[in-house]
Amino acid sequence: MLRELIHRLNDENEHVLKSTIAALGALSTCVPAEELVKSIEFIRNLIASMVSDARRRKGGVGDGEFLLPGFNMPKGLEPMLPIYSRGILYGNSTIREVSAAGLGELISITSQKYLAGPFIIKITGPLLRIVGDRNPSAVKISIIKTLGLILTKGGAALRAFVPQFQTTFCKALSDPSRQVRVEAIKALALLMPLTTRIDPLIKELVSTSSAQTITATSFESESGSVIAVQTATLEALAVVLKFGGKQIKLSDSVPSALETGKTLLFHADDGIREAAAKTIAAACELSEENIAKDLVVGLAKTKCDSFEEKHGFANYCRYIICSGARSVLTINDMDEMSVVIEKLMVDTNDSVREAACIAAGALLGGVEASYTDTYMKNLSRTILKCMDVKESMDVLKSIAKGLCIGVTLNTELFARKISLPILDAALKNSMMGQQRVQLAFNDFLWLALDVKNGERGLDMYCSWSMFDNAKQMKSLFSKVLVRIRDVDLEKVY
Repeated sequence: MLRELIHRLNDENEHVLKSTIAALGALSTCVPAEELVKSIEFIRNLIASMVSDARRRKGGVGDGEFLLPGFNMPKGLEPMLPIYSRGILYGNSTIREVSAAGLGELISITSQKYLAGPFIIKITGPLLRIVGDRNPSAVKISIIKTLGLILTKGGAALRAFVPQFQTTFCKALSDPSRQVRVEAIKALALLMPLTTRIDPLIKELVSTSSAQTITATSFESESGSVIAVQTATLEALAVVLKFGGKQIKLSDSVPSALETGKTLLFHADDGIREAAAKTIAAACELSEENIAKDLVVGLAKTKCDSFEEKHGFANYCRYIICSGARSVLTINDMDEMSVVIEKLMVDTNDSVREAACIAAGALLGGVEASYTDTYMKNLSRTILKCMDVKESMDVLKSIAKGLCIGVTLNTELFARKISLPILDAALKNSMMGQQRVQLAFNDFLWLALDVKNGERGLDMYCSWSMFDNAKQMKSLFSKVLVRIRDVDLEKVY
């Protein structure tokens, strides 16, 4: 019965859909939820198969949004809710994970229109109730991901739940599982449009990222636990400033975050240094121009003698250029950064080189348009050295990432003949490198040649390049680049 009814949720006839929902409603009423929960994995697989078929069949939506017809009508999801709620609240760890992940999948194929109001609240309650229980990390990940989807679709209807969401996500920042912490940071970003009391949250995150409130727990017995919590909390602080900064009311919130970032920029841990750079950039964007300028001038004097100073400075350059605070940078500031970054690109430490390679791309894209050719000429030799196919995989991926950032900051960055050697080297890595390197440079070439908008970029490249390179680029364009739907800019940044 479940198989036959669920398959009909994708029927084109409205009468069939209404009858199917009524039948599913009768089934969930007559059969106890604790019995139906035993079939929840079967239900999830049926729906996944149906969605996959709808995407991949001829004329399907592909990777675009797919909304299941049976759920996109009044009370379409209602018959399924008792099954999933039961699994979330009372199932074992496996059932909880499947139920939470499955509920997220249902939400993703249902229009916001049919989730609004009391219905989304009814979905949210069970998840918030059990997320704080002693669940395995896989269960927490599924729950937090689904809560993120609920925030995306639920909007203002969830405002009353904001304190519970905030407490849940902040607590997850100190979870032993790295992926739980990552999902919590993403979820906090989604929560920001609904949050009205952001200053206490910033105060809490500043305190924790400074390691002032981290207490002894079972988690702390693991190696690097305090560092892990600090890093996650600092990342969260940067996200909160970026997505919720406009709602800050207290005058000391941004300066305290900025001071925390400055204090930790040259910390002994790589992850903390990068998170501190993100925090500085986000806080500068919200600061008065003279404060941001003073910080830029102060950090420009960093000696960059130690490994920590070099790595921290490279990350700072990258994130400050990629932020709105870039407006306070003068060409002299950019010149000073460029000289240091070019040296760091050939440093003996791989982590420093990787960070500097990303920063170099940001410098190319972030400089004023009238200076772009000069910077391209000055940095090209070192960039090409880092693009040698014999380089380490991590350095090659970093330079590709930096170039992606550059072209997102300046879409015309590589629409000039002076950039031809970099495009040629990228083509070589796309054809000869390891798979991950190839994928990274494919993303760069997709952006640099503006593949999304046709063949203009390809034609321009072919008009400049040697015959063999033009032939190879045309082949790569037709076989690989045109199949890329988009480059995940969040991932790039």
